Amino acid sequence: MNIKTIAGVLAVSACVGLPLNVQAAETIKAVVIDGYPAKAMWVQEFTNFFIPEVDKRLAETGNYEMDWQESYGGSIVKPKGVLEGIELGLGDIGIVTTIFHSSKLPSQALASVTPFVSADARVVARAVDEIAKEFPTMQAEFEAQNQVYLATGVVLDTYQVFSKEPVASVADIEGNKVAGAGMNLRYLEGIEGAAGVRGGLTDFYSMVQTGLVDKAMLWPEAASTFKIAEVAPYMLKADLGAVNSKTVTVNADYWAGLPDEVKEVLVDVAVAYRDHVAGVAMDRAAASLEAYKAAGGTVVVLDAAERKAWADSMPNIAAELAASLDDAGQPGSDMLNAYMDKLKAAGATPVRDWSEGL
Repeated sequence: MNIKTIAGVLAVSACVGLPLNVQAAETIKAVVIDGYPAKAMWVQEFTNFFIPEVDKRLAETGNYEMDWQESYGGSIVKPKGVLEGIELGLGDIGIVTTIFHSSKLPSQALASVTPFVSADARVVARAVDEIAKEFPTMQAEFEAQNQVYLATGVVLDTYQVFSKEPVASVADIEGNKVAGAGMNLRYLEGIEGAAGVRGGLTDFYSMVQTGLVDKAMLWPEAASTFKIAEVAPYMLKADLGAVNSKTVTVNADYWAGLPDEVKEVLVDVAVAYRDHVAGVAMDRAAASLEAYKAAGGTVVVLDAAERKAWADSMPNIAAELAASLDDAGQPGSDMLNAYMDKLKAAGATPVRDWSEGL
């Protein structure tokens, strides 16, 4: 059959509706939301890694393609509003900042209540996500908010203390007001006269600048991104630890309507995103610290004995969380023990073992 004949057959087939075994991909719209701006590292990586990776994997079969509609920086929800926004269907997929929702998502606080254990974002991200998939509790908490849990992420290598005035020891925090984003405010309970003030990452600059607080707990990459050195040029390198604070979720009603192939890809890519973001956090950690110094910041390393004294001065907030989950009929103590075991198995040496005595 020559080329003209083939062309004629194709034309006839098109006219009479004969099948050509060519099927257009089904387009699925996905509205992605986060209240943080596009410059936030995890948002950038959702755009630059998560979305292209989903597209690439779906293209392998050609059955489906996504129509991504990204909305960040408060256009649909504020940073604290992503959980409710996904629940209500204002977005289909969201990056929930879990530290804002300790009452609704208590088990997501496992890393937050175990400071001074690991400053490796990759280890913490994997351990928390494994706990979420080995125990039903975490996923059930999101189900109660009309959401499907995909994966938990860690975007910070370790919390540090940033200060308007020189800081070199725990004594320099005494009597101060310190900004934090959630459970980390409880790290201050063993420090005499220190008071935690709740805020969000986008608020810390103005909170320090206006004198609402004297110090803030955040991490070097965020300090560099949000120019914290301009208002808090002193950093106490306390290595409080990596904490999971971001979880990718999907509106449950939206999820129910997705084809199985798309669901499988989203689940797999969420785990890849988890590891990717944690890797980026670690890769940027040293460079961000240098950027902070270059912007005028001064870094003082907290003495090891003082780190231990700080950790020992705190109430056992991990045991408290485990007990509260146990009382609610959830395996809180088992989850805490399993989490600490995972960190130790990955090479972490806890300054304080929060599971002791359970």
